[in-house]
Amino acid sequence: MAPEILQTTPMRAATSNTKPRFTLPPGSCDAHFHVFEPGYPHVPEPLYTFPDGNLEQYLELTDFLGIERMVLVQPTFYGTDNRLTLDTLGKVGSRCRAVVRIEEDTPDSELDRYHELGVRAIRLDLFARRDSSTEEIIAYVRRMAARATPRGWHIQFYTPGTVVRALLPFLADLEDRFVIDHMGYMLESDGLTRADFDRLLGVLRNGNCWIKLSGPYRIAKNKPLASVEPLGRALVETRPDRLLWGSDWPHLPNGQRDTGELLNLLADWAPDAGDRQKILVTAPEELFFAG
Repeated sequence: MAPEILQTTPMRAATSNTKPRFTLPPGSCDAHFHVFEPGYPHVPEPLYTFPDGNLEQYLELTDFLGIERMVLVQPTFYGTDNRLTLDTLGKVGSRCRAVVRIEEDTPDSELDRYHELGVRAIRLDLFARRDSSTEEIIAYVRRMAARATPRGWHIQFYTPGTVVRALLPFLADLEDRFVIDHMGYMLESDGLTRADFDRLLGVLRNGNCWIKLSGPYRIAKNKPLASVEPLGRALVETRPDRLLWGSDWPHLPNGQRDTGELLNLLADWAPDAGDRQKILVTAPEELFFAG
């Protein structure tokens, strides 16, 4: 039985967002956004309807908020067809980098072409593999890391928190660089505990791990965004140099979210300007823009 398709909502105007209540440092980066444009084929059974969230709308938002650089992440809507992502890189230029999804048999020559266009990571959709054994997932991660690491890329995990928990012993010793989306996605409703989150902090502290401060509403669910503050603060206190901020724009399926409000969470989670510099500039520079 096909999953229920979520109905996306219209995008709010850029100028209706809250202005940042702190000064963004030069070179600030949104390390996680998506775009959707007509004319590009989507997967046969997408999880949501075609979103209102094109490149023009996004760039208006970044101009309004003062974001200078950005990282486009291939959404599940387009599967492993990266044509829109690559076309977008061509339009935005050197201030944009990208994360793609690929088939395992994608030729090296194609990945080399991706690199020249600005791709710097491979996204692993482990929601699609959540019913696989931990051993099978680890084998898959190793195969994909072998495609990414020689190019100076990293692997990016889009994964439920239950899979993150199962992978923690493996990730603690993984020599390849990796990024975990959406603060680890450790939901209480999935049975995850603060002890599980603390184990993730240990991997962040000592491993080759980066974590995205993105999608806090995915963690909060029906609670206020302030409910996520203890997790955000704990991440910042552990390794601010290994964190990236991402808007998760256009906030599927609810395009009416206030991106400025999400950015302002950093003022509470990382009250020190030096830590915000690491999160908004230094970490994305290292992973996406260096070299």
